[in-house]
Amino acid sequence: MNVVRWGVIGAGGIARRRTIPEGILNATGAQLTAVQDVKPGLAQEVARQFSVPRAYEKTNDILKDDNVDAVYIAVPVCHHKDIFLQAVEAKKHILIEKPLGVTLSEAEEMADAAGESDLCAMEGYMMKFHPLHEHARRRIAEGKLGKVVCMRGQLSCWYPPIEGAWRQIPDQGGGGAIMDMATHVYDLMQYFMGEDISEVQAFVDSVVQDYAVEDSSLTIVRFPGGCQGMIDAYFNLRDEAVPRRLEIYGDSGAILAEGTIGQGGGTMRELLMSSGAGYDASQKRATEAAGFQEVKVLERNMYQAEVEYLTNCILRGEEPEINTIDDGVQVMKVAHAAYKSAKSGKCVEV
Repeated sequence: MNVVRWGVIGAGGIARRRTIPEGILNATGAQLTAVQDVKPGLAQEVARQFSVPRAYEKTNDILKDDNVDAVYIAVPVCHHKDIFLQAVEAKKHILIEKPLGVTLSEAEEMADAAGESDLCAMEGYMMKFHPLHEHARRRIAEGKLGKVVCMRGQLSCWYPPIEGAWRQIPDQGGGGAIMDMATHVYDLMQYFMGEDISEVQAFVDSVVQDYAVEDSSLTIVRFPGGCQGMIDAYFNLRDEAVPRRLEIYGDSGAILAEGTIGQGGGTMRELLMSSGAGYDASQKRATEAAGFQEVKVLERNMYQAEVEYLTNCILRGEEPEINTIDDGVQVMKVAHAAYKSAKSGKCVEV
C-alpha cells in the first residue's frame, strides 16, 4: 500500500469547511474516495464540490466500501461511539472528531475496542500540529523556560442559540463550553507539559445564551509537577473581542501567543533568560515587549499535518503516538472532573 484511501462520515460542518479541503485533499499519501452524510443530497453535493467518486447516505454503505481504508468521523458526538465501533468492526482505520463521546464511559468503551484491534485510531485534536505549539513544547522540554510555573489558555467565541445545533443540546454534545472548547485547551496543556492534569477546580454557568448547556466556564488545573493552569472557555464573548491568548510562564522565561488556539494562524513571542536572577526590591519593570522575540517557524496547515501523520502511521503499520484514543479518554476525565467540581464547589482529582 502506498496510498491511504479515505472516506468521510459526516461530510458537512467541519469536514466540508476544513478537514476535506485543507487536510485530506492536501495530505501526502492520502486520497479521498468516498463521502457520506445522512442529510439527503448533502453527500452528493460535497462529492461534486471536491470531485469525490462515491457518495453515500447510509453509514453502513461507506463502511462496506472496499475502496475505503480509513474513515474520518465528523458527526454529532452522540453518534461517535456507535459509528466508531462499527468502523472498528469493518476494519477501517479511524480519525474521529473530539470529544470522543457524550460520557466518559462511552470514551472508555471506544478505547477498549481500539486497543483490541490492530487498527490505527486517532482523535482530532489538531492544535498539537500547529508549528508554533510544537515550538512551545520543544522549548519546555529543552528547559528553556526553566521550571514551568503557570499557563493560561483562552478559547471562546460568540455562539448564539441556533435551531437544531447539536452542541447546544446536552445529550447530543455532552456539554457546552467545557466539552466543546475547554477540552481543546486541556489537551494542549497536557501536550506542552508532557504529563496529565491531576486536579481540577471549575466554575460553570449560563449567563447570556438561552440554551440548556453552559455558555461560561473557567477551569483551574494543576499538574503533578506543580504547574498550574487556567482555561477560560465561553460561548458568550464576541469573536472580535477575544484574542485567544496562550501564556506560558517559567522561572526563566515566558511564551506569549495570540490566535494560535483555534483553527489556524496566530503569532507567538518568547523571552528566554538565564537562571539565577537576583531579587529586585524596587520592582521596576520594563515594558512587556522588552526582550521578547517573535517566534518564526515554517507555516504548516494543522489539518493537513494531522491527516498526514495518521496516513503515515497507517502506511508504516505503526500505532499513533499523538492524539491516541487513550489520550482522548484522559481529556474526557478532565472534563468530567470539571463538571463534578462545578457542581460540588470543590477541587476534584482526575
